[in-house]
Amino acid sequence: MFDVVVIGAGPTGASAALFTAKAGKKTLVIDNDKSVTKRAWIENHYGVAEISGPDLIETGKKQASKFGAEIVQATVANVSKADNGFKVETDQGEYEAKHVIVATGMMADLAEKIGLTTKPGTEPRVKTILDVDAAGKTNIDGIWGAGTIAGVSMHTIITAGDGAKVAINVISEINGERYVDHDILKA
Repeated sequence: MFDVVVIGAGPTGASAALFTAKAGKKTLVIDNDKSVTKRAWIENHYGVAEISGPDLIETGKKQASKFGAEIVQATVANVSKADNGFKVETDQGEYEAKHVIVATGMMADLAEKIGLTTKPGTEPRVKTILDVDAAGKTNIDGIWGAGTIAGVSMHTIITAGDGAKVAINVISEINGERYVDHDILKA
């Protein structure tokens, strides 16, 4: 049983997993290796002079793994209610989680299949997004949306930030109090 399963390992998903894993939550990231960021060249990501999309994704996955997040390459076929949370079915096996973060970028097929409420997208080429509240909650308690699928701008810096924001909200809900992650400069 995972505390959090993140669907997608692009900037949104890897950022969310980085925060949940660093907070000590048992985290699994399921990625189908189809992120649109894999085709990007990025020169507008704060703190990074320039980077290829594939390198940004690999760096994000390594950061999440550093804190214990498990990453599997698979395609999620379904998410359904289970006794203590959710069953996440993939083409490589099944997993159970208390919380699920949907970070599927421009792809809304899975969200619609599992019964998440959607609405028209506002970004160019993004037809459908999740209807989420300010915290990232969807209409199904325990399933959260983050990044482009949740209606934020496709820029990697914004989607990564949204993944972090939603992860902090998930961690806060699990802990029963507001979670803050501040590291101190090492001497």
